Amino acid sequence: MKRPLRRSFAVLLFVVLVGAASFSAALRRAVAPAPAREPPLPALDQARLNATLLRLAAVDPSEAALRRDVDDLLEGRLPVSAARDRARAWRRDRLLHPLHLHHHRFPLPRRGRYPDEDHDTLLHPLPRHDQQLHIDPALRRALRSWHRLRRYDPAVLGSLPSLLSLPGRIPSCAVVGNSGILLRANHGALIDSHDAVFRLNNARIAGYAAHVGSKTNFSFINSNVLHLCARRPGCFCHPYGHGVPILLYICQAAHFLDIAACNTTSSSRHGSPISVTDARLDVLCARIVKYYSLRRFVAETGRAAEDWNRAHDAAMFHYSSGMQAIMVAVGVCDRVSVFGFGKSSDAKHHYHSNQKAELDLHDYEAEYAFYHDLAEHPQVVPFLKDAGFAVPPVVFYH
Repeated sequence: MKRPLRRSFAVLLFVVLVGAASFSAALRRAVAPAPAREPPLPALDQARLNATLLRLAAVDPSEAALRRDVDDLLEGRLPVSAARDRARAWRRDRLLHPLHLHHHRFPLPRRGRYPDEDHDTLLHPLPRHDQQLHIDPALRRALRSWHRLRRYDPAVLGSLPSLLSLPGRIPSCAVVGNSGILLRANHGALIDSHDAVFRLNNARIAGYAAHVGSKTNFSFINSNVLHLCARRPGCFCHPYGHGVPILLYICQAAHFLDIAACNTTSSSRHGSPISVTDARLDVLCARIVKYYSLRRFVAETGRAAEDWNRAHDAAMFHYSSGMQAIMVAVGVCDRVSVFGFGKSSDAKHHYHSNQKAELDLHDYEAEYAFYHDLAEHPQVVPFLKDAGFAVPPVVFYH
């Protein structure tokens, strides 16, 4: 009897000791101070951060290259950057001949392998970099003037009606983007009810009128679109017909050659030549979008704003055509309605094409943040608030 009793006592003693140890450990954990943590980072000085964003947004890393391109054109040479672009996009062009931008030299016959292109007035060959350009004096003046105006002057927004030769401000405007989300609603009649309708980058209307409307008063394109159009048979400078003015912003200085070709060959058939956006507006748009992109980068990554260049191709970064079209409408219209801006995982990038991917040179999320502020709190939009300009009501239809 004693041996079983001793065994039971030993087991009981073991249980008591284990319990005591567990209690002691729990007690120590309960009364011990919390483990030391890394001290929280000091709150960012928002005013200082904003000043940094404004400073960096004002830097244009492409300016030096643009200056070289303009100088090359004025000296009668095709810029090296344009020559590289030509080599990539037009490999099938083996025999290139000098482009003489004089009115009496158009149309330019094309000696290609494609008979249907031989006398297409829009298909003009560009010379090699080492060949001489004979620049029309009017084009030379336009190029000089455009580059001279590339400076920060937000007051240009209030001058847009006169710069575009409008008799006055337009009561209501619709800016129609190209997002596939347009196909979700039948906004066509609402769009056409506006006094003026802006369309982007030669987007098709036929077959989509119920969604996008059928009326066009202004065509807004970037020069890359015109440049590619000028190389394709059956693609015309004025896709929306006679009398619809085209407003174009310049992506490369060499694209002035495409504008000259288009204006010269179509002037007898169209009453409205292609107009180039005021370069001061280009600078304003670039600064606004870069600011919002910088702000988004800092908020999402926690990195310094100065690291933004490493995450983007800073020299190629650009605002979208739609962003500047909205800015033009804000400058010339008393009320602005915006359609077809935004994206969805189940919608095409463009309603009229099968493109799904976005372009890397744009930061659409940053532009959406700008649109939100423009519609809800225009007084906080940087650079725009320096314009001394009352932003009209802007409504986005999603």
